[in-house]
Amino acid sequence: MKKPTPRFNRPTRTLRRWGSLGACLLLGSPLLAQELNCTVTIDASQLVTVQVAEKQVFVEMKRAIQDFINNRRWTNDAFNPGERINCNLVLTLLRSPAIGSFEGTAQIQSSRPIHGTGYETVLFGFIDREFQFQYIQSQPMDFNENVFTSNLTSALAFYAYVVLGVDYDSFGKLGGSAPLQRAFAIANNAQQANEKGWKAFEDNRNRYWLIENLMSQQMVPFREGVYTYHRLVLDAFNADPEKARGQLLEVLNQLKQMNQLKPASVLLNSYLDAKANELIGIFKEASPLDKQRAYALLVELDPTKTDRYQQITE
Repeated sequence: MKKPTPRFNRPTRTLRRWGSLGACLLLGSPLLAQELNCTVTIDASQLVTVQVAEKQVFVEMKRAIQDFINNRRWTNDAFNPGERINCNLVLTLLRSPAIGSFEGTAQIQSSRPIHGTGYETVLFGFIDREFQFQYIQSQPMDFNENVFTSNLTSALAFYAYVVLGVDYDSFGKLGGSAPLQRAFAIANNAQQANEKGWKAFEDNRNRYWLIENLMSQQMVPFREGVYTYHRLVLDAFNADPEKARGQLLEVLNQLKQMNQLKPASVLLNSYLDAKANELIGIFKEASPLDKQRAYALLVELDPTKTDRYQQITE
């Protein structure tokens, strides 16, 4: 996995929470906070645990992981408490082959506020099907961005930077390049580790392909589309719904062209999984012509949901 030449300069970060900005200006000096506000869930129901002491491991595991994500400063950017990025991490533990060793899946989801509304839209969603790690109670969760030290902390840091990168992309065109470069570096360092999820040949929907897609020149229209969809469509939708839908159709056309160059990408598939219902809602009130255009584009991009997209034209 060769390190790519940086292609984009990261622009000044756009403020994420308009309400918190006004409050901070009124109060004078803002209280700075970490970037992420992550809720962690540990589902160990499929593991056989007999003693109460064994179950306590999962309580401490949840606390340790949540503290690692939420109490760490991932960038040098100033976040106010109300600007923190809301996200969820659900670890489903399926096997424990040895004491302190766990295997299962990880589901990561983040959201973003929509300007002028009380609505938060799902921004990023991904299911990691090969999430394996070591966890011993009271053991420090060491992490070094330049050296692979632990599969658990490397994977958590990787997803933290991906969440940040996609979020920044939604507020500034290609604004998430710096965090994504750091996620790429973590994945690159993990190539020599004997851990699943980091290598191209293991699976076509793993961490390797997620960051490969995000860093690929062919996927630039996707990242630009994230900005247009959230900043120019959703944030401005109430002001001019017809114009917003027209811009969204342009995004879908760009994704169609991108999909022809890089078909069935893990990034596009995951994104449409997260956005399908929202897209249906946006186009259900469109003109008959725009309904037909949207339906045709979405079915071509995401044929597995053809029946669901039919709701647009009903």
